[in-house]
Amino acid sequence: MKASAFVYPWDVNGDPEAPARIAALGVAQATLAAAYHSTRALTPRHPRHRIVTAEHAAVLYPADDRWAGRELRPYAAGDWAPGDAFGEAAGALTEAGLEVHTWVVLAHNSRLGAEHPDTSVVNAYGDRYPWAPCIAQPATRAYLTGLAAEAAVRPGARGTELESLGWYGLQHLHAHDKTGGIGLGDAGQYLMALCFCPSCRDGYGRHGLDADQLAASVRTALEPVWQGAPSDGGWAGIEKLLGETLAHTTRAYRDDTARTLQEQAVAAVRAAAPDGFQVLLHADPASYHVGANPGVDPAHILSVADGVVVPCAGGTGTLTPFARQEREDAVIAANFTVVSGMGGSPGTLAADAAEARRLGATELRLYHAGLASDDDLETVRSALAGL
Repeated sequence: MKASAFVYPWDVNGDPEAPARIAALGVAQATLAAAYHSTRALTPRHPRHRIVTAEHAAVLYPADDRWAGRELRPYAAGDWAPGDAFGEAAGALTEAGLEVHTWVVLAHNSRLGAEHPDTSVVNAYGDRYPWAPCIAQPATRAYLTGLAAEAAVRPGARGTELESLGWYGLQHLHAHDKTGGIGLGDAGQYLMALCFCPSCRDGYGRHGLDADQLAASVRTALEPVWQGAPSDGGWAGIEKLLGETLAHTTRAYRDDTARTLQEQAVAAVRAAAPDGFQVLLHADPASYHVGANPGVDPAHILSVADGVVVPCAGGTGTLTPFARQEREDAVIAANFTVVSGMGGSPGTLAADAAEARRLGATELRLYHAGLASDDDLETVRSALAGL
């Protein structure tokens, strides 16, 4: 199975040994961040630093003039990724024999929400989520589509992996996060992700719903959750809390909004890319799920993109709905965390990969070559050598 390791430019730039070290893992590809959200990251082997603080979401290359005169535009990185940090790292990784694909984070941007609060998701209580741009808003959709095309198609890249191309919700490690005191479950997370910005209120109206009445129903449905009642999992739990009619109607609106954005963004990338450029989406097979791996309809997304990157940290069952689709050339990449300190299990990678292949995975993604310890990387090397 082809394997790729996720990498940040700051893992590579300034460390002449990094490209060969990554190649020695046995991976054929590096999935290199070109547009990324704010983060604080370890660089445990870098000769000049150990901590990189990316203060805000940014592009890791010089943006071009397509953004001239536009209110919503990407932010340049600070000293954590100066100049064309992506291009510098991509060149070094290519020289080490690795195929480079871009890693592009889209609808996840706290600075955008702070400076342009009207772009953010608004929940049923009127709270804004500055980290979550509302993908129903025309200006936000245009920004995300333009960013996808620019950040994905960097010189030297052979493909892209688009993350957060869909709805974002409450779950987000935001600064010193203090939201874990109530177990929301799938049902609570869905209800807290429903947006009531003007664009979404109009969208509900087009689907025959009164937005004020819907918001009141959401607040009523959540009352038992705030009081500590267990939240049933899965879609059945959402139907139970909200009622079948409201649940299905809101899902239909949100599914359509996400699908059309995904179609537009992938089309924009293909229009900018050379022939043979691969386009994958980070995705979850339950369309009502939100976050970095937004929910999709497997049949639809595999008719739009070349494949998907599927989170498997919680198990490989998420692969099956994609593998069942009748598209033999689709890439289905099983994404495993291999950083022990972040809950990963590099020691079981060989067995996990074998199970993923049995369930239909065609490739592996390893999160994350820059963050893992030397011991974790050695375990990964041994596992990949045996596959």
